Amino acid sequence: MPSLILLMIAGAAVFAFWNAARAAAERAEVLGRDACAAAGVQWLDQSVHATGVRLYRREDGWLGLERGFRFDYSYDGTDRHSGRMVLRGDRLVEFVGPSAGARVLPFTSRQD
Repeated sequence: MPSLILLMIAGAAVFAFWNAARAAAERAEVLGRDACAAAGVQWLDQSVHATGVRLYRREDGWLGLERGFRFDYSYDGTDRHSGRMVLRGDRLVEFVGPSAGARVLPFTSRQD
């Protein structure tokens, strides 16, 4: 009987972790889409990809999870660039990606 209770507790912990991970991925997707729309670029693949999870110390002293995500975008439909973001809970703490007014031009060699 005690093993059943321990199994139920472990199952609940796994479900809580999975649920929090899905919520963070959905939040990252919204942030990535909004950033692409604000910069006027095309959001590619319609999703974000989790790149890692690590522990961090919150302001109140407790441990929290920091999740990293990657997404792809394009300026003109023929190029592909990767952006990334880091979320602590549902708060965005780092973002590398498209910004309004910034455009990366492709490298062209000069022919003399």
